[in-house]
Amino acid sequence: MKLHYSKILLFVIPLNILIISLSNAHYKNNPSITPFHTPKIPTTRLLCECELYAPANYDNDPQMKEVIDNFNKQTQQRFHEYDDRMVEKRKQCKDKCDKEIQKIILKDKLEKELMDKFATLQTHIQSDAIPTCICEKSLADKVEKGCLRCARVLGGGVMPGMGLIDGSLLGAISVLQPAALKAAKAAALAEATDAAIEAGIDAVKLVIEGLMDIFPGDQGLVDLTKIVTPSNYNCGPSLVERARILITDYNRINRIKETTSFQNTAIYYSGESNILNFGQVGATTYETTLTTKTPVLEARNIASVNTTYASYQTAIIASIVAIVVIVLIMIIIYLILRYRRKKKMKKKLQYIKLLEE
Repeated sequence: MKLHYSKILLFVIPLNILIISLSNAHYKNNPSITPFHTPKIPTTRLLCECELYAPANYDNDPQMKEVIDNFNKQTQQRFHEYDDRMVEKRKQCKDKCDKEIQKIILKDKLEKELMDKFATLQTHIQSDAIPTCICEKSLADKVEKGCLRCARVLGGGVMPGMGLIDGSLLGAISVLQPAALKAAKAAALAEATDAAIEAGIDAVKLVIEGLMDIFPGDQGLVDLTKIVTPSNYNCGPSLVERARILITDYNRINRIKETTSFQNTAIYYSGESNILNFGQVGATTYETTLTTKTPVLEARNIASVNTTYASYQTAIIASIVAIVVIVLIMIIIYLILRYRRKKKMKKKLQYIKLLEE
């Protein structure tokens, strides 16, 4: 292994010698190739070296002289025009500045004179003394007249009319409300009466059904609840008479020759189970239901009537208040605009007096 390393190191020396010899031979065969470190010398040529553009030929050329003369003439002409424009602009600026200065001086002088004379003027001025022109009406004057017109219309025509209408409506409501309350009470009584009659009929039918339940298998068992009507539910004799007719017809149709236990108990035997006593049950139930239902229904109907008429009164009062508020707003706007107009006219009269002086 050491022998191979030594051979490799010895081989490098002849290799370097070979490369150097080849490079020297290459440069000898190609003499045009210069080494990289040789500086490059530039070749230049100036226009002034040409004989055609020599200073003597350039100044003596007639065409060049003509071009130079034309250029000088045009340049001088433009300079003169520029000077004329600058002079004109300076003059205009000076005149404008003088006018502005005169205005400022005059304004200061007038303000000083006015401030001196305002202190000695009479402050009591009548608005009628100020001359006015129809063509000088401002928007404030138009609004003032419009507000005054609206206030006159609302206050002079609409308000009395609305007052009469609202007053008549309130009077009608005050007249109609008691009648409506009376009708509400009558309706409540009628409704309570119907409910009491219905309750009495149901009570009588319930007692009859209890009697029928005592005789479930009786041959002559008849549905006696059919005999109860709004006209006889509280009358025992009428109930007995209608029950007798119904039982007689039933026995005849079914060919029953003798009355049964149920029929005898319901019609003929005296006691609590006799239909003659059921009328008292209906009457008692009627009175109890009527006494209980009437106040409740009256309170409901009266509350409904009061709510309805209260809403009517609220609407009428709200309309009156709205109209009054609108009129007050119009009057306030009119007074404000009138005050401003008088103030403006007072100032205008002061200026007129100053001009007259």
